[in-house]
Amino acid sequence: MPADSGIAEAAAVLRDGGLVAFPTETVYGLGANALDARAAARIFEAKARPSFDPLITHLADAADLEKLVGPVPPVVAALAERFWPGPLTLIVDRPAEIPPIVTSGLDTMAVRVPDEPSARALIRAAGVPVAAPSANRFGQLSPTRAEHVVKGLGAAVDVVLDGGPTRCGIESTIVDARGAQPVVLRLGALALEELVEAVGPVSVRPGSSGQPVAPGTLAAHYAPRTPLRVVTGAQPAPADGGRRGFLAFRERPADGYAAVVVLSPAGDVTEAAARLFDALHRLDAAGVTEILAEAVPDTGVGRAINDRLRRAAATWDPAG
Repeated sequence: MPADSGIAEAAAVLRDGGLVAFPTETVYGLGANALDARAAARIFEAKARPSFDPLITHLADAADLEKLVGPVPPVVAALAERFWPGPLTLIVDRPAEIPPIVTSGLDTMAVRVPDEPSARALIRAAGVPVAAPSANRFGQLSPTRAEHVVKGLGAAVDVVLDGGPTRCGIESTIVDARGAQPVVLRLGALALEELVEAVGPVSVRPGSSGQPVAPGTLAAHYAPRTPLRVVTGAQPAPADGGRRGFLAFRERPADGYAAVVVLSPAGDVTEAAARLFDALHRLDAAGVTEILAEAVPDTGVGRAINDRLRRAAATWDPAG
């Protein structure tokens, strides 16, 4: 149903323990009442998500953070004031009201305020914090359109709110700012440069193949069903006549590929990020045997694009 007219019905579904897929500025989220352990368990079941991968809790307003968790560390509070609503997820101590299943047993919680009016309206109408990972099967491509959600999850979702394509197109940046120096746990739609400008030096922790310390940080993730390989620069046409797809940053490759998508003819990494997952969905549906994905300039949100491509490729690494 349309995101602007389905808020009341979707909020009632959340209060009753149901699942609602809804648009944010990053990707579509699969939401459940974060105070209800059984509702949160439905998220893991619908996504086939392992119980060790924690969820992000979404709030309607930045002021709701202290109401939920109590006193907030100064740098966390400063980042929330500067970047919320927005594509920044912050790590805080888990309050007793949030069931351990939401945080996969961790004593910390990932939380953010989305910069999408319909998402905040939904959370406000539901009257509860909303746990919401991306609305897709675990490890697969994140959804940036309502049709991606329907195709991937189908009847596992009670309501899908359609707000059109998402603006940022990649997930939020996750930061743990409770210590002496902020640590970026996941690169995302908020660029490192903006964080550094706000709080000074930060460190970046790479993804892990073990117990995640934050959502979406597994080393192999965000993958299409089709094997994907990251390449750099111009590529010759396939010599064997195979049905390969090509994901280009700004210029089309040589003829010979079965399917090609160009992310940004203008060479804009922000535009490329917004189109990334939709482009991969299209190539995945094109019947190709392999996707070659061109790395983008490793600046701004380009770092997050390359991060997603590397994780997608790691899923298909025969040595991995």
